[in-house]
Amino acid sequence: MLMKTILNHVEKHKSFTYGKTFIEPGADGEMLIFEVRHRRNSKGLCPQCQKQCPGYDTQPARDYQFVPLWGMPSLLRYAPRRVSCKEHGIHVELLPFATGKETLTKTYQAFLATWAKRLSWKEAAMVFKTTWESVYRSVKYIVNYGLEHRNWDDIKQLGVDEIAVFKGHNYLTCVYQLDLGSRRLLWCGKDRKTKTLLRFFHEFGKERCAKIEFVCTDMWAPFLKVVKKKCINALNILDRFHIMKKFGVAVDEVRREEVKKLHADKQENVLAKGRWILLKRPENLTDKQTCRLKELVKANLDSVKAYLMKEDFQRFWKYVSPYWADKFLEDWATRAMHSKLEPIKKVAKMLRSHKLLILNWFRAKGTLSSGPVEGLNTKAKLTIRKAYGFRTLGCLQIALYHQLGRLEEPPGTHRFC
Repeated sequence: MLMKTILNHVEKHKSFTYGKTFIEPGADGEMLIFEVRHRRNSKGLCPQCQKQCPGYDTQPARDYQFVPLWGMPSLLRYAPRRVSCKEHGIHVELLPFATGKETLTKTYQAFLATWAKRLSWKEAAMVFKTTWESVYRSVKYIVNYGLEHRNWDDIKQLGVDEIAVFKGHNYLTCVYQLDLGSRRLLWCGKDRKTKTLLRFFHEFGKERCAKIEFVCTDMWAPFLKVVKKKCINALNILDRFHIMKKFGVAVDEVRREEVKKLHADKQENVLAKGRWILLKRPENLTDKQTCRLKELVKANLDSVKAYLMKEDFQRFWKYVSPYWADKFLEDWATRAMHSKLEPIKKVAKMLRSHKLLILNWFRAKGTLSSGPVEGLNTKAKLTIRKAYGFRTLGCLQIALYHQLGRLEEPPGTHRFC
């Protein structure tokens, strides 16, 4: 079978044919060249209006990078025509296999972008003997197409959270769709301010906002304020993960203070290597940790009291009725306020101030939690680590949309998996 026959099967374009195929020496070794010609009597397309226009002249031949074959760089060599459009003037014709002045073919960009999901961008460039910038441009092309063609209709559940990026206190606000079977990154923006989330809802539109049923957030005040204002028909849910995370912080704070006090009094540190014993769920403890916990519980320690209050609050999540859950929360908060543990008192005040949002978890019948949000956040952080960091925010956003956005890809004559 001739190479021309294979190319016409996998990479056929209307009004264009393939000519000679030959090997040519290059800077990094041999290159495989495929000549491309336009059909006789065919007219080029104006890149502005995409209408057939008479030819003006023909430019020198250009090389467009194609998918490498047999370890050799492959190039499509074509001399583009300039067309004279009555409406838009003289322009280089619209090519079906490349965009504008891009030297990479669309097929090669789709190929590199597919592998950039599995490898780091640097590794993808090394494996296919190209540059990091070529991989970046390929991913950007795929992402820009996907963002232009993404569908935001029929979204009922949203999750909002932030992730730390770069050095210092720099954050990226991420908005996810949490509908079962369609969990994806919808939008991400710099900072975690009120204006940041407002930009998303401005793009999202009032009609779509009115259809939102549930929004899962943490207790960050700017997020709560914006969700209350924009999603008027939605339940804003603060779920188990974020609440129990506050408990873990409180117990650890009590433990650290008690360890300092034991050192100051020159007493034996019975809490040595006991941090995770107090923070982990009982069912997740090892046999050795379980025995150690039994010994600690017998001691009259503030850390143990904080741990027991944390575990006692776990009964809250077993309720079904919001009424009885509310009653338990108030009873527990009253007991906590009578304790001498300031971090636990702080948690009790937090529970009371956000009680209505916490009880929304029961009104939603436990169908929505921040578990998917935290899972997507983990994938986002993995994307950042896999790339060994990004220097610009725009590059980071492109990578996150590419990995988590589930974006539609441009149509191609051949799809690489």
